[in-house]
Amino acid sequence: MIAHAAESAIHISLKAEPIFHLGGFPVTNSLLLSVIVLVLLAGTAMFGRRKLALVPGLIQNIFEVFLEFLLDLMDSVLGERSKSEKYLPLIATIFLFILFSNWFGLLPGVGSIVVHGPEETAPLFRAPSADLNFTIALAIIAVISVNVLGAAAIGIGPRLKNFFNFSNPIALFIGLIELVSEAARVVSFSFRLFGNIFAGEVLLTIIGFLAPYIIPLPFLFLELFVGVIQALIFSMLSIVFIAIATVDHHAEEHDKAHAPAH
Repeated sequence: MIAHAAESAIHISLKAEPIFHLGGFPVTNSLLLSVIVLVLLAGTAMFGRRKLALVPGLIQNIFEVFLEFLLDLMDSVLGERSKSEKYLPLIATIFLFILFSNWFGLLPGVGSIVVHGPEETAPLFRAPSADLNFTIALAIIAVISVNVLGAAAIGIGPRLKNFFNFSNPIALFIGLIELVSEAARVVSFSFRLFGNIFAGEVLLTIIGFLAPYIIPLPFLFLELFVGVIQALIFSMLSIVFIAIATVDHHAEEHDKAHAPAH
């Protein structure tokens, strides 16, 4: 049974609530909305691919401007257009998925339509980025992708040598620090995105409860901007880590050591 949340209560939950079970798997409100976002983005991409034209229309022009902006941004970090084009699918997917996951959490009905779930009464939809499970999963995917792309660019051996270098105790210690930093990236990625989006969700909920008409509008536009910034930060950090991972620092040090003195 679905109903609108009572205006006399504020529903704020740190964890995503299960709406129903698929077999033995609990489907939460944030997972449900993230699947909807994924299906809409995938469907739009497949439909847009069929409609590509040599003389672009308005929608194609907007998307081409977006891609050119993203490529220029990647060029400023990676230094080469060929590299930017190579890693564009990953970065563009991360950016768009996070952006629309953030924005869909601001749509009317998200958080205000409740359903009697298997455990408790909870909102039917919740912003995916306001669920720590979503941001941790996304962070793990990003970090693994960075290391896979790094291994593909410089080789598995040189990439592993960044973490497990037994040439001397100092190199081994530095490698272990690099390994710990990879785990720290997952924490940093996930908690930064989760904290900002969840805080915005709480702010809008409280403001909407206290003054439900005109006053929340400036905060709503602020959260639209925050959604863009958070997607951009996540994407930019991914680009920076890809730039670091795809350079063989040990080969550079070897070349410098054997370079002829002038």
